[in-house]
Amino acid sequence: MVIYRINAFRPMTQDVKQLRVKIFDELSKIVDPEINTTITELELVDEVDISDSTVKVDLHLTSPFCPAVFGFKICQDVHDNLLKIDGVNDVKVNVSNHFMAEQINNQVNNSPNPKKPK
Repeated sequence: MVIYRINAFRPMTQDVKQLRVKIFDELSKIVDPEINTTITELELVDEVDISDSTVKVDLHLTSPFCPAVFGFKICQDVHDNLLKIDGVNDVKVNVSNHFMAEQINNQVNNSPNPKKPK
């Protein structure tokens, strides 16, 4: 189950509802390369926090010792795919319960933002 947090104490506008749908659509395209199943099907996304144009995604991997290369790939895909959404200007990914969580988070969150399609 994914928990969504959207600008606490503000009513959810139609724009925010559409943004939430776009975010979920993008997350449902991201595949765990080791087992070829989407991260949403695997229920790896724990929380999505939307605050204005910033999105924070908390997730975990299939195991604490999931191969680091797959962890990096999944988290980078989350970061890059969500930044392609119109209205999203910053994405922070927080992977937890993994032996390389700190390194993954640092690398992904400090990576350059991909250019938005025109």
